[in-house]
Amino acid sequence: MDSETRRFRTGDRDVVLDITRECAEFAASRGDGLLHVFVPHATAGLAILETGSGSDDDLIAALGDLLPADDRWRHRHGTPGHGRSHVMPALVPPYATVPVLGGRLALGTWQSICLVDLNVDNHDREVRLSFLTSA
Repeated sequence: MDSETRRFRTGDRDVVLDITRECAEFAASRGDGLLHVFVPHATAGLAILETGSGSDDDLIAALGDLLPADDRWRHRHGTPGHGRSHVMPALVPPYATVPVLGGRLALGTWQSICLVDLNVDNHDREVRLSFLTSA
């Protein structure tokens, strides 16, 4: 298994960050297999969705409706609503696996791999990219 960690800056607001290009670069010379993407953070997740047409904003809005940034959360350190960031990975998991064929991500026409981060207290994220091939 080939594996490496990439760093991303998500900033100080809720974000859906498209990381497809970096994932494609990692998989480009590796032939056929599976790209496994993992976020080793308790407050971030990965989603495969269409970006740029409003779906990314819709995801942020839906998560805001489901997980409001208020004082209802028992996990209370950090900014108000920080506890919601610890619940989010149950809805947007911290991993995704994508087939790779001939060194190209086998995503659908409108699909992108996105880092989802509601934690405004942590601006820097690591994403582990691992390439698995069959023996």
